[in-house]
Amino acid sequence: MGKLLYGSSGIEIEFDDRTLTHLQIVIAAKLRRKESFFFSWKDDPAIGDGRSSIWLDAAIPLYFKFAGGRVPSINREWLDVLTASSNGSGGLQFTEEPGTGNANPHNGASGPATVR
Repeated sequence: MGKLLYGSSGIEIEFDDRTLTHLQIVIAAKLRRKESFFFSWKDDPAIGDGRSSIWLDAAIPLYFKFAGGRVPSINREWLDVLTASSNGSGGLQFTEEPGTGNANPHNGASGPATVR
């Protein structure tokens, strides 16, 4: 499991490396353009099965920590879906990878979103 470490608050959000790679690409593109936005996801059932959101801004430090040493292949369709979401009024809404047939966003390519 990879981690997105948010600011100096000590918040760690876990995603599998494939998911985290796609999120990193979308988030970096937005922040490079100095665009602030919310990022929301469904929590892992182990921590209550709710939803969480963080405000992303270029002034808030982010650290992407990947568990594996290899960069996964990139799914252009998934990037397009995530990017379109990030440009909406609700901000970036995490969605599972298109074409995975994964009904549960906590398994497979989508991975859990666990906040510590």
